[in-house]
Amino acid sequence: MIAVTAAAVAAAATGAVTPAAAHAPGTDARTEERLRRIVGRMSLEEKVGQVFVTRVYGHSATAPDQADVDANLRELGVRTAEELIARYHVGGIIYFAWAHNTRDPHQIAELSNGIQAAALAARTPVPVLISTDQEHGAVCRIGEPATLLPGAMALGAGGSPADTRKAARIAGTELAALGIRQNYAPVADVNVNPANPVIGVRSLGSDPRAVSALVTAQIRGYQGAGVAATAKHFPGHGDTAVDSHYGLPVITHTREQWSELDAPPFRAAIAAGIDAIMTAHLVVPALDPSEDPATLSHPILTGVLREELGYDGVVVTDALDMQGVRTKYGDERVPVLALKAGVDQLLNPPRLDVAWNAVLGAVRDGELTEERLDASVLRILRLKARRGLFADPYTTRAEVDATVGTARHLAEADRIAERTTTLLVNEDGFLPLSPASHGKVLVVGADPASPSGTTGPPTTTLAGALRELGFTATALSTGTTPTAARIDEAVAAAAGQDAVVVGTYNLNATSPQRTLVERLVATGVPVVTVAIRNPYDVARISGQRATLAAYSWTDVELRAAARVLAGRARPRGRLPVPVRSATDPAVTLYPVGFGLSY
Repeated sequence: MIAVTAAAVAAAATGAVTPAAAHAPGTDARTEERLRRIVGRMSLEEKVGQVFVTRVYGHSATAPDQADVDANLRELGVRTAEELIARYHVGGIIYFAWAHNTRDPHQIAELSNGIQAAALAARTPVPVLISTDQEHGAVCRIGEPATLLPGAMALGAGGSPADTRKAARIAGTELAALGIRQNYAPVADVNVNPANPVIGVRSLGSDPRAVSALVTAQIRGYQGAGVAATAKHFPGHGDTAVDSHYGLPVITHTREQWSELDAPPFRAAIAAGIDAIMTAHLVVPALDPSEDPATLSHPILTGVLREELGYDGVVVTDALDMQGVRTKYGDERVPVLALKAGVDQLLNPPRLDVAWNAVLGAVRDGELTEERLDASVLRILRLKARRGLFADPYTTRAEVDATVGTARHLAEADRIAERTTTLLVNEDGFLPLSPASHGKVLVVGADPASPSGTTGPPTTTLAGALRELGFTATALSTGTTPTAARIDEAVAAAAGQDAVVVGTYNLNATSPQRTLVERLVATGVPVVTVAIRNPYDVARISGQRATLAAYSWTDVELRAAARVLAGRARPRGRLPVPVRSATDPAVTLYPVGFGLSY
């Protein structure tokens, strides 16, 4: 543990900032002047570094494993996070499990402290803004023993701004204890396309007003905990059938449709004092006929976001290694065009050396003025000041122990999750199940990899939760694409059971999961389905006695579903999106707000 006091950090920054309160939307005059003096002391190279946020491999800032050293040398040209900061002066670092940044809470905190120590040893000491994607639900970078909370669509089903704010406050408090001071959440996209391959349950719902209220609640929760919230993905990623990780989506909304459907959550985020807004790698011809992706569009980022919506906070790109932003321009041009469009932070370019030198060259050649660069650096420093990084960027082992995965946080997560589970079908009041009448339960279905890498698999989790509730439950994983042999095995295993619970995952017209459900229904054993991701699954199956929507396959949501199945909790969730007929989308089977109870 690096023991550095807040006073020592402030002294190291040579007249750096006494920040405004964690919830303050701006900076006072004295702080502003001090930040401007810091920008004035920076070299051009240091200013360029401040606008970059990058990955770095390893569990330690100074002594990563050899495999991570090799990965850093291969991708970044440095050995460690310490060398990364010394060479490129980066203003931000993003944590990923696959980059081996997130082994356990104490290690994460030590990594964060090591990064900050390296940054404060620089010629111009400026703390690093450490970030991650901890949306919860389907996207979660830090798993157990940290508290895992319901994801966005589950919170939308709960419909409670108080619960939503509380969940974000818990998540933010734990992130801050780990030294992570920016979260790339909330998702402000309004999901109106059931075929959306990249947003879906990451969205709070399909009603712009409801999404706006819950986005506001999340912002207040995160930023009240001292963590910068980031509304994404501007100007709205909720109506696309293309994943921008792999292609360039086109949003065909008219200007009026965009204003009514996509814009409200971002307007609400700005009104709530959001620290950052993330761009989307997609084309919106109604906002910019050039067909540049929004990340590179001056009409969208400066014309709409800054001038029309009045936003003057930090604009961060979505990851620049995604294909959506790389289809039209090369990796050297993308970061320069993003800055010219109005971006402040350049997130995770595929080659940091290429991107960093491109920005440096653009300023030296006059394509970008140093004044333009200064404006972005100043916004970034304001954010760091608001979140207390100049006062004290470090965390402690004691703070981790007192905060991360506490019994109180875990119990609150369970209580919130219970209020999100949605009952869509309950033929003849089949649910709740009782160990006395339906004691033998077979749990089959999809077992996708855990969002956090530390929970599940779903069939095992559901069966275990049912056993704890008094059932004799057996788990059999059949997968997302069950083979004929696996389906036969499940049908055979259903013999003698009192009920079969099937976890479904993103059913489509040709999914063999549908065959699995049909074959199990044909056995005569009562079948209950649990949609462990998209609630739209219910439109593609029939014959089941009951259906629940859990909205994610993390343990907290599956345990809540088990308690609802067993009648230990009443189903209180209400659909935050409509479920339409799979054969006739004009027909709504289950409208927004639908949900049964008992």
